[in-house]
Amino acid sequence: MTSYRQVLAVPGMAPLLGVSLIARTAITADVTALTLYVVLGLDLSYAAAGGVAAALTAGVALGGPLLGRMIDSRGLRSVLLATSMVQVVFWLGVPFLPYAFLLVASFVAGLLMVPAQAVGRQAIAAMTTAEQRRAAFALESVQGELSYIVGPAVVIVCAATVSPEVVAWGVGAAILVGGAGIALLNPPMRAEDEADVAAVGRPPRRQWLGAEMIAALTMAFGTTTLLSGVDLAIIATLREAGQVSWAAVVVVVFGVSSVVGGLIYGALSRPLPTWLLLGLLGLVTIPAGLAQDWPWLCVAVVGSGLLTAPTLGTVADAVSRLAPPGVRGEVIGLQSSAQSAGFALGAPLVGVAIDLSVPAGGFAAAGLAGLAAALTGHLLSRRSSARTAAPFHADHVVLGAHPDHGHRSPRAG
Repeated sequence: MTSYRQVLAVPGMAPLLGVSLIARTAITADVTALTLYVVLGLDLSYAAAGGVAAALTAGVALGGPLLGRMIDSRGLRSVLLATSMVQVVFWLGVPFLPYAFLLVASFVAGLLMVPAQAVGRQAIAAMTTAEQRRAAFALESVQGELSYIVGPAVVIVCAATVSPEVVAWGVGAAILVGGAGIALLNPPMRAEDEADVAAVGRPPRRQWLGAEMIAALTMAFGTTTLLSGVDLAIIATLREAGQVSWAAVVVVVFGVSSVVGGLIYGALSRPLPTWLLLGLLGLVTIPAGLAQDWPWLCVAVVGSGLLTAPTLGTVADAVSRLAPPGVRGEVIGLQSSAQSAGFALGAPLVGVAIDLSVPAGGFAAAGLAGLAAALTGHLLSRRSSARTAAPFHADHVVLGAHPDHGHRSPRAG
């Protein structure tokens, strides 16, 4: 645990992780809050609720690179304050909007969502050394799992005990607190030794959007495609067994396993290639479909859970190392977009597999999607490593060339 103590001892790191957890928990629960409002507050169908959720998700996916580029050019505080105000207006207005206006407003709110996750990753890259970064990103991925466990559950409980309108206001308030808190902390977006490099200006896209970066983004997409599919496969399996009420327990077991796996992996002395972690995650996900009831399903998802946070953390580390300082915000925004796209695709993909076969086919489809992304990332990384060394070539380990290169210290970007 020494590595975690060193990370948390970095000035400003512990407050940043704490404040961003508030924002990320609320943002993780935003789709659930809108779904409950449309179904319970407007008394519309789940299909209508899915339309609002899709509009919000599409906005988040498109807005990631845009907000990242604005952070690169205009600074962090102005972007955080502007997006926080947009969220306040949106969530205060949710109970008063007709469905058609809510659909449009949800897309705009997603487009200008407070970029808490992307800012946290960019700040970690700027505030930590190469030796500390893997443990720091492990903590960041654990933070994401905690928000996943807590956020939707709190929203569901509050919607059942108070009202979906009040829940919407609460989500907006939490996003405001988190966004304003990060703006107050104003963490650095570039390390001190990167200031001179950043002053040169934005490097051309062809310089950094090469095979290695595409490999990292592909694996980011594949990881969330798998995870989104697993969530649906869990529900389908338990519904067939007549035990759908136990889905929350299975999801909590999955999340807790991920937290444990992230903490263990971040404390290890040597990293593993991203493609290998994602490939293993895909492999252990496929046999989870053999479970027929909730106790066995709890056991079956532990393997996937243990590999989830390490995979997400390693992907984040890879992207941050490959990103040049002048465009790091845009690049991390692209990562967020890739992950949002994966979440959006995973459920429909697995849903088709379940409809055409059995619930176990959902786990198989999710696992195979992860394996396909891992293989693609590995092949792209090998292609990149075979070419002439580039300014960011030192970080191939994160994607998959050689695990023992993980302690090389040049800042990628």
